[in-house]
Amino acid sequence: MSTYFPSGAGLAQNRKWYVVDAAGKTVGHLASEVAAILSGKRNPQWTPFLDMGDHVVVVNARHAVFTGSKATGKVYRWHTLYPGGLRERSVTEMFAKHPERVIELAVKGMLPKTKLGRAMAKKLKVYGGADHPHAAQQPTTFELPSRKSQT
Repeated sequence: MSTYFPSGAGLAQNRKWYVVDAAGKTVGHLASEVAAILSGKRNPQWTPFLDMGDHVVVVNARHAVFTGSKATGKVYRWHTLYPGGLRERSVTEMFAKHPERVIELAVKGMLPKTKLGRAMAKKLKVYGGADHPHAAQQPTTFELPSRKSQT
């Protein structure tokens, strides 16, 4: 009995394009679903060491929401590699200046921290508004599964 093993040939030609609307969606739930699509976990032929994922276009990033106290308490930190170069920006400032980066950072945090993870992250396109320049790829809309409230 032989086991099916996917080859890496032809992966790029068979990738699909999805559009996800982030308006009113929770950032964490949105990011976990998008990361699953990018990594190929929704593909029945998924293999851990191959990039089996599809392209994802996220629109309306500035209308995504945080739950709980993350909207006021979450802080993004980075270091400039100069002495005293620790910088931080709150999530409200980040949403005001670069709403795309909030979604990108959330999704990249859920992908592997390897060359493969960086290749997966390149297939993510995030836009703050409702329009995007990827109409030629004929993307299909992807509806996020709804979450039941715990009340």
